[in-house]
Amino acid sequence: MNRRQFFRWPRPESLTTLKRGVGRKRSGNGANPYYNGPVSDHFDGRMFFNPDGVEPGSFADLLRWQFGSRRAKWPKDYPSPYRQAVPRTRVTGSGITVTMVGHATLLIQTQALNFLTDPVWSARASPFSFAGPKRVNRPGIDLDDLPPVDHVLLTHNHYDHLDLATLGKIVEKHNSNIITPLGNDRIIRKSLPHARLTTGDWGDVVELDNVNVHVEPVHHWSARGFRDRRMALWAAFLLETPDHRIYHIGDTGYHSGRNYAALREKHGPVDLAILPVGAYEPRWFMKGQHQNPEEAVLGHLALAAKSSIGHHWGTFQLTNEEIDAPIVALEEARKKYGIAEDTFMAMRPGQIWQA
Repeated sequence: MNRRQFFRWPRPESLTTLKRGVGRKRSGNGANPYYNGPVSDHFDGRMFFNPDGVEPGSFADLLRWQFGSRRAKWPKDYPSPYRQAVPRTRVTGSGITVTMVGHATLLIQTQALNFLTDPVWSARASPFSFAGPKRVNRPGIDLDDLPPVDHVLLTHNHYDHLDLATLGKIVEKHNSNIITPLGNDRIIRKSLPHARLTTGDWGDVVELDNVNVHVEPVHHWSARGFRDRRMALWAAFLLETPDHRIYHIGDTGYHSGRNYAALREKHGPVDLAILPVGAYEPRWFMKGQHQNPEEAVLGHLALAAKSSIGHHWGTFQLTNEEIDAPIVALEEARKKYGIAEDTFMAMRPGQIWQA
């Protein structure tokens, strides 16, 4: 699933501190199967939305894209030049290690905690095992080689980010706490009734040992099918440690850089930004939901990020561009804005970034 939306920064008075396992009182609105709660500047009582943003493309737009534009042919196999990684059990203190698994799945290790983003080990990013975008390279970490996964950062419910089959295996082995925006807990709980879950609204904070996880807005949307559009929230996460700020976005449209500017104003410059750089063509359809590499570079600059990592490319074909187009476009954007290659790299499965 791939169509997105927009928003404005949440009001300061809406910020809340969440503790693990603490729920949120819900109102009785049966029209939304995932979340019932008070109206806010990004929830109308039934659906979530991006204030001052744009609606996701219509079904007619989807048909126009699918049948009216040329789709690049990806290879069946696009192996990474890196071996499958076997990560350390823990990274203590102020060190940061990020290992790329594939697409939007990364292992972030810092402060003796292990965070896994949007875990997908399945062969397809799809509700079906026989159809849908198929993986063209193996995961950069074997599932059995994962260190203890303390927390899963789940940004939204599209199938290339919320893979219940993978999540079930991780919960069974690691008993991980899943941190996710409002409404996604209902989706997960239906399949994984014993999963530990912490939900947050935009502006909420999840307090962990030495790390605060801030739930922040992005310009996107959500759906698992045709009848639940925008009924669960989408978000980014900022990991605030005593030494660093690590900002992770699963999916976003650029939206004139508003969200990047607001994030920097609220939290200050970030040490590491993990930003999507793929699945962006055709622009007439994808612009509101997926930024392109140049927009990701502009986001890197707006955040005053010391380093950035590019993801969300080269594993599942979701859109029209060639498989290596994001790395070519990212190189062009780096040159255009005078950014060194090692300052903003598009990572491949098994590749490791350290600081």
